[in-house]
Amino acid sequence: MTNRELIESLYAAFGRGDVPGVFATMHPDVEWNEAEGNPYADGNPYVGPNANGAGVFGRIMTDYEGFAATPAQYVADGDTVVSLGRYTGTHAASGAPLNAPFVHAWTVRDGKISTFQQYTDTAQFRDQVG
Repeated sequence: MTNRELIESLYAAFGRGDVPGVFATMHPDVEWNEAEGNPYADGNPYVGPNANGAGVFGRIMTDYEGFAATPAQYVADGDTVVSLGRYTGTHAASGAPLNAPFVHAWTVRDGKISTFQQYTDTAQFRDQVG
């Protein structure tokens, strides 16, 4: 599997709601960083899949209905894969729509995701989540 295919498999598993499949793509010591200013960045860096699951994924799934991270383009160079796409969903408490662009920078080591850095419109998340 190429590094790009690994990242594509993560998005596919996330889209299916396959949490074990998402975690299977990650190195046990994965370092996960949400964008500065994002309400979910309060635990940066999240180290390990479980910390990420509790600190980021679990909170997002509680805060948003129909949350999706949909990549539109990939750029791969060696151990680095960059994906460009959009977040969509509906804020559960307010009903406000989320439609924010993202750039995700991934590093792959030994066939697993070792680092993640998010770039996004943090104002939408901050305005909706607080």
